[in-house]
Amino acid sequence: MYLKHLSLTNFRSLTRLDVELPKREAQNKGGVVLLVGENAQGKTSVLEAIYFLAAFTSFQTHVDRQIVNFHEAKNPLAVTRLVADYQRGKTKHRLEARLILEPTGVNGQRLRKEVLLDGVKKHVSDIMGHFNAVIFVPQMSQIIEGGPDERRRYLNLALAQAVPAYARTLSDYHQALTQRNALLKALGERGGNSDQLQVWDETLARLGAQIILWRIRAVQEIERFASRIHHELTRGNEILRLAYEPAYDPLKPELQLGLKIDTPIDRSGFELDEIQNGFSTRLKQIRNEEIARGVTTIGPHRDDLRFILNKADVSDYGSRGQIRTTLLALKLAEVEWMRERTGEWPVILLDEVMAELDIHRRADLLKYAGKGEQVLFTTTDLSLFTPEFVEQAEVWDVSGGVVTPRK
Repeated sequence: MYLKHLSLTNFRSLTRLDVELPKREAQNKGGVVLLVGENAQGKTSVLEAIYFLAAFTSFQTHVDRQIVNFHEAKNPLAVTRLVADYQRGKTKHRLEARLILEPTGVNGQRLRKEVLLDGVKKHVSDIMGHFNAVIFVPQMSQIIEGGPDERRRYLNLALAQAVPAYARTLSDYHQALTQRNALLKALGERGGNSDQLQVWDETLARLGAQIILWRIRAVQEIERFASRIHHELTRGNEILRLAYEPAYDPLKPELQLGLKIDTPIDRSGFELDEIQNGFSTRLKQIRNEEIARGVTTIGPHRDDLRFILNKADVSDYGSRGQIRTTLLALKLAEVEWMRERTGEWPVILLDEVMAELDIHRRADLLKYAGKGEQVLFTTTDLSLFTPEFVEQAEVWDVSGGVVTPRK
């Protein structure tokens, strides 16, 4: 997979951008773009726009209206438009996303999002994964250092690109969860027949079991790549393991008692029906407790993912260098995992990563990044790259929201 042409209108500081992107040649040359410029000039916005077309969300903000150009957003009707012409396999496609700020009420505005694939409007959850990209930015250390919601978001965004039905299933799960929580709260406050929960229990167990199974398999597959890459990055001095911690664990509770955090747990043998039946049974067992609390206490919405380095939790005991290396290994593993799952290399987006790494890690990163079909780096300093690497890349200067490819 490679991105052929990118067109942006009123995306953050980029009021207008139309660029052709290079493709890797048969001799393993090309396919690399270096966006060079001072801070706050729009380099990261280019990467953000490309990633938005893969995930339909920003890695910078959870609020879509913030990516609409500030000056454009002052108008009663404002439109941000992103268009990507790309090739997947042997087929050419056009993907378009529109963010429309339109008037509502008295001096109000609402945001409407539209996505089109090859000119046909689609629901976001039905188009996720058609164009793939993996983003690495230093502030993504929150995946490791932040709360469980950050790690769930990471898993969701990765899986939505690699598993076609994941985004729709997750959306349906959260809708069912909202309805069940509302009913739990009503039963707790006003009483009533708790059997009303049965239909939502069945829906939640059916959808939740599928999400759990996908996550079990994904974490196991990503760990296989991440462990190897991390071993190479640390010259064999450290061992990385990923530990998926589902809030509803299909393993029997008695098998979990007394286990240390560094104990490997294999859940790969579970079938979908087994997880679904166990989840449904557990929801019935804790029904009265959940009615009293007014909230669903188990399920994929409360899962976590831990990173274990030499038998210790990286988030608790890792140094800054270990956290950076773990994150780098995770993102490089995501690239290889996505290629294995989809049969296509994702577009690799790396924002100011070289400045965060020592000379050995830089060489390792360039080696791994060089495997991909298409890679975009941002940097304030070209000297962080070897002259040979720069010579084979296209260099784009970015200043004041204007991107100018060097001749």
